[in-house]
Amino acid sequence: MPLSDDIAERLLSAIIDGHYPPGTALPPEAVLAEQHEASRLTLREAIKVLRAQNIVRIHRGRGTYVNTPDQWTALEPMIRAAAAGPRTGGAVSEKLIEARRMIEVGAAQLAATRRSGDDLAQLDELLEEMRAAARAGDTEQFVEADIAFHDVVMRASGNAFVPLLFEPFGRLLVEGRRQTSAVPQIRTNAIQHHEAVLEALRAADPEKARRAMDDHMAQTTDDLRTHVMRVAEQPDA
Repeated sequence: MPLSDDIAERLLSAIIDGHYPPGTALPPEAVLAEQHEASRLTLREAIKVLRAQNIVRIHRGRGTYVNTPDQWTALEPMIRAAAAGPRTGGAVSEKLIEARRMIEVGAAQLAATRRSGDDLAQLDELLEEMRAAARAGDTEQFVEADIAFHDVVMRASGNAFVPLLFEPFGRLLVEGRRQTSAVPQIRTNAIQHHEAVLEALRAADPEKARRAMDDHMAQTTDDLRTHVMRVAEQPDA
């Protein structure tokens, strides 16, 4: 990896970690060059990398400023920001749920008439795994079964493009579920909504499936705001 790319990566990590919050200026070019043991020319190349992704903006005569993650134009940095936690990525996590809602509600509607008996059996099994994991307080197992449940629904839509749309978000989906599924009340809410989705699919009712998945996405957003983001915003005791 070229040194300029390595420095850009380090600066991005510092931004995501909150060392340089959105709206603040990066240290002067000379200071950053010294910190990273690089020439000012190399440092400028690193800043260009971040600027090309709209992670930072340059104000002539004033310095280089950090943009909020929702202004970034590259997927990987946004995923990393959202995965970093609610303090830095809460807004991005909400936008991911919005994107999921747009796709998964339609996928559930299609799956209601296209699902197979094997699909229903898999969903039944995964729902039972979620219940068992919730009883055991096993967040990792709960997350794994939760994501697998949604994967089955998307595949059951009968449209091969639907599951592929979420492939780039794989890591973020896992990290986001870990944040929320660690809360017992959220696990309870999730199980209830997954039961409703499965019931609608078993009934082969497209409208009921659409409503059930839409309700689930709405509950997921509310849980994120109530149990994760709001807690993160509270001052330390």
